[in-house]
Amino acid sequence: MQFEGTTYRPPMEADSMLLQVTVGCAHNRCAFCTMYRDVRFRVIDMEQIERDLIKARQIYPRAERVFLVNGDAFVLPAPRLIDIAGRINHHFPECTTITMYASVQNIQTKTDAQLHELKSCGINDLYIGIESGSEEVIQRLNKGHTVAEAKKELERLNTVGINHMTLLMLGVAGKGRGIESARLTASFVNETRPQMLWAGTLALFEGTELHQAVQRGEFIPQTEYEVLEEEKELLRNIRLNDVPFYGNHPTNLVKVYGILSRDAGRIIQSIDRAIEHHGKEALQTTFSRSSL
Repeated sequence: MQFEGTTYRPPMEADSMLLQVTVGCAHNRCAFCTMYRDVRFRVIDMEQIERDLIKARQIYPRAERVFLVNGDAFVLPAPRLIDIAGRINHHFPECTTITMYASVQNIQTKTDAQLHELKSCGINDLYIGIESGSEEVIQRLNKGHTVAEAKKELERLNTVGINHMTLLMLGVAGKGRGIESARLTASFVNETRPQMLWAGTLALFEGTELHQAVQRGEFIPQTEYEVLEEEKELLRNIRLNDVPFYGNHPTNLVKVYGILSRDAGRIIQSIDRAIEHHGKEALQTTFSRSSL
């Protein structure tokens, strides 16, 4: 099978078969991200996808889940995604779910009828980088959508029954603003009702717009203590039931997991124990992070 560029997939898809359908990210302008800066976005031709599926059938005895690589594979037009789904189902008739990263802009390009058809083809479980429910924050991050647009598009997914997983980023509000961002983000999550929440912590990579803003003194990062307090406030304000919360990204100082809102109190206690272990004084700084 052929893969071009660095392959990224959510930790939850560790056992899924990977199939590359795009290279890079169509947006590729988020102010914090360097994941796809080394490749130019392009679409993999269908002949290569077919060859990869034939090869994959020789490797995988079963593939009930297939993750489409790379950064926002849902950018592909609905007819092409439907074609790819048909080929996957031909080679892997046991496949029940075709999943991928998506953006709010990707959803906007699909009609309601197309979303219904994509769902019927097995396309589900879209991983969507929302980062924050604060309008000010997502504009600074150059996400390419507004909070109102994100709410509208996620509700369209809810209406057709396409599961969506919300990816959040702690620390993106900047010093002194984490609590406000947590409350706005919790409100956003409560309204849009994702099937899963996944939270990482902001890493400042050299060459990104956000790193340059730090150098100019225009953005002051939150301390580690502020980030942990933000996460606690987020958990206190989420009102969903039976939703997995993954706070175990490598960028997170404290790795936590639970089912919300049932386990929110236990997770908060784990964070408090970590704060006590490290000491508040030691957490009054921003640690360097080397990966997303």
